Amino acid sequence: MPTTARSDPTPTHATGLGVPQGVALYIASVLGTGLLVLPGLTAAVAGPASILAVAVVIVLAVPLAGAFAALAARHPDPGGVASYARRTLGATVARATGYWFYFGVAAGFPVLAILGAEYLTAIAGLDRIAVPILAYAILLPPFAVNLLGVRVAGWVQFVLTGLLIAIVVFVVAAAVPSVEASRFQPFLPHGWQGVGTAVILFVWAIAGWEVGTHISGEFRDPRRAIPIATAIALVVTGAAYLLLQIVTVGVLGEDAGEGAVPLLTLADAVAPGVGPVAVAAVAGIVVVGVANAYLAAFGKLGASLAVAGDLPRWMASGAERGGIPRAALLVTFAIGVGYTTVALATGGDLQAFILIHTSNMVSIYAVGMVAALLLLPRFGPGWWMAAVAAVLSAGLLVLAGPSMLLAGLLALAAVVVTVVRRRATRADSRPRSG
Repeated sequence: MPTTARSDPTPTHATGLGVPQGVALYIASVLGTGLLVLPGLTAAVAGPASILAVAVVIVLAVPLAGAFAALAARHPDPGGVASYARRTLGATVARATGYWFYFGVAAGFPVLAILGAEYLTAIAGLDRIAVPILAYAILLPPFAVNLLGVRVAGWVQFVLTGLLIAIVVFVVAAAVPSVEASRFQPFLPHGWQGVGTAVILFVWAIAGWEVGTHISGEFRDPRRAIPIATAIALVVTGAAYLLLQIVTVGVLGEDAGEGAVPLLTLADAVAPGVGPVAVAAVAGIVVVGVANAYLAAFGKLGASLAVAGDLPRWMASGAERGGIPRAALLVTFAIGVGYTTVALATGGDLQAFILIHTSNMVSIYAVGMVAALLLLPRFGPGWWMAAVAAVLSAGLLVLAGPSMLLAGLLALAAVVVTVVRRRATRADSRPRSG
């Protein structure tokens, strides 16, 4: 008979995050900066067939999101994937996984800050000298909100996500009357290779489902709320990306990929005057909302790693349920500002930071799915989703190969810490003479 993995008792609490805040945090984590750039970029490389690429990626996101939801619901822990790795694959792999998220995934902060600043500058007609100022300013509100605790951040996110969805609905509804059937022909102007390229680009859109594992302990009833929040977020984010792709192609056609701010082009085409204002609101909500959701995860993870001894002990405060990890948040903020400063100093080219972010994220996915196969009840729904996602993660690791340098260095740092600790333990255990 197949064995069943042990399930930790999942406590329920009178206070904490509920389904609405969970949905908002999940949507913000996934429906992020990709909303601003991906519809135009994928239409440029695949034409109308980019709609097919979006559909493929939405399908691929289901097992990944489902596996993380199953893990978070059964094993709520602020350490997230790093804690799951500690249970199944050992301290060194757990440490590397934690470092990948805390130091590697953090490379996404300048992408949020600078892209948001670029959008706001273009829409407001400001001089480009305003980009650095706006980039730093964008990082401040979500940091301040998270210093008040993840529950406050959850309600703030609920409001931000509600506004974001309302504006996306407005843009799509305004665009539908301008859709022309002729824009969808030819359907495959760049062949299946273009569709493959569009799929790879849209992988950026399925990142974010692991964020919920770090705040899983903050839910009132994790086993009930997390699967429901994940399912709702899957439907909403999938529908948003698919509908935006359809109207982008149907309205802009071959011009969809032109310009640095493709969503602005669409909004201006269907609602001159009003559309750009809506997009400005989308840009602001997206960048602040995504940073808000990720900071909640970074804070809890940093404190959890400190409790385990993988980061300095003074960062450990706030790892407990309901605690506010202020020290870990301060370090996260410093890392985000540091990455943003480097990005601005090197000309604002975000490609390298996107690659660092995605390569570390893919590494986390691979470890997380192996841990899920060992932790979840064998041959259950969550286990099968983890098995499919593990194959997907292996393929993404191959694609990410050339950009894995920082992930490799962080893994090496984890090994070095292990070696130093073992030597220190042996030295302490030696008998001392006289």
